Amino acid sequence: MRRSTEYFLSSHGGNLPRPAAFDAKLAKFDDYKDEIAVELPQAVQWVVDKQIECGVDIVNDGEYVKAANGGGYTSYIGARTTGFDRRLRPEGSKPKRAFVAERDRRDFPGFYESGLWFAGSGGPIRPGFMTPGGSGGMPDFGKYEAVCTGDITYTGQAEIQKDIDAVKKALAGKSNVDGFIAALGPLSTGAGTTNLHYKDEQEYMFAVADCMRQEYKAITDAGLIVQIDEPEFATSWMFYPDYTVDEYRKYLDFCVEIINHALRGLPEDQIRFHMCWGSGHRPHTNDIEFQHIADKLMQVNAQAYSFEASNPRHAHEYRVFEDLKLPDGKIIVPGVVGHYTDLVEHPELVAERLVNFARLVGMENVHAGTDCGIGSRVGHEEIVWAKLSAMAEGCRIAGKRMKS
Repeated sequence: MRRSTEYFLSSHGGNLPRPAAFDAKLAKFDDYKDEIAVELPQAVQWVVDKQIECGVDIVNDGEYVKAANGGGYTSYIGARTTGFDRRLRPEGSKPKRAFVAERDRRDFPGFYESGLWFAGSGGPIRPGFMTPGGSGGMPDFGKYEAVCTGDITYTGQAEIQKDIDAVKKALAGKSNVDGFIAALGPLSTGAGTTNLHYKDEQEYMFAVADCMRQEYKAITDAGLIVQIDEPEFATSWMFYPDYTVDEYRKYLDFCVEIINHALRGLPEDQIRFHMCWGSGHRPHTNDIEFQHIADKLMQVNAQAYSFEASNPRHAHEYRVFEDLKLPDGKIIVPGVVGHYTDLVEHPELVAERLVNFARLVGMENVHAGTDCGIGSRVGHEEIVWAKLSAMAEGCRIAGKRMKS
């Protein structure tokens, strides 16, 4: 991946707004399937050009291809794999693990029962995620569960090629711009699914890793950067609410082993790893602290690490790098603008955040990023483009500040 000592290179989490007419057709996917396939390349060209216009250096397809194949952040992978299924949960059985917000739910029961929280969005302004109401929108653990019922195999070769072709076509003739594609990590793909087929959890998760490796390899073979989307690296702390920090760190050792198995043999300098604390609109007072997991994060065989660093629970954690040495050759991509608010961050604040990291690890080892994908987590697409533009301006300010 490129480095710079002139100004800070910028990127983002992956998810971006879609053209209104294209988005309307996606909402009725079955009715417009053929038209969507025809219009997809033009839509990807539009979003790549918008990113460049905002000053972003490392761009993607806005994750349009996943949506254009009837899927989303996690659901898209179901159409590219076999071995996964859903079933009615057997009467009397317990879920494999708790819900993502369990630690917060225990401390804020009234908030959850009120229906004010949101599972996926940054606030009560964007439809399409879990909406409030009923027991705070809490899922019905007693009804269905995801299960593995057969060999996990990858069948998405044609679909990932569409992702690749769309990004490369949109980047043709563009200079000083790099392309990435976000792909679901093995934990987010399979850790929440109940294994009914393999002999144990380890064999099952290694099979998931083998499966997902094929998607990652297709991306790196095409000369693009692959972003491994793995929020579960941090959010699993909520899934296992009775773990101590030491127990969770031991669990992360297993996670790192699984992730690195999926990345084996792939070029490290084309791999970016993204983790976050979940974008749910909730207190987040129980998020695992970065200091407890940052060293484990650096054991993942990626060159760059993208993580939340602008939201109010984690903006102070740049100080982790006062004690943790960034391994040679690595790059960090802290979020310097976020989805937790529709307020557009001031470029001077962006610059301040970047300088805080750069003074600890070196300017050439820092890219600017967003906390997570912001396309569907703020109130309007105009805000998304304003945040990305503010980030790019902050990159230039921070570059000058580091050289002064």
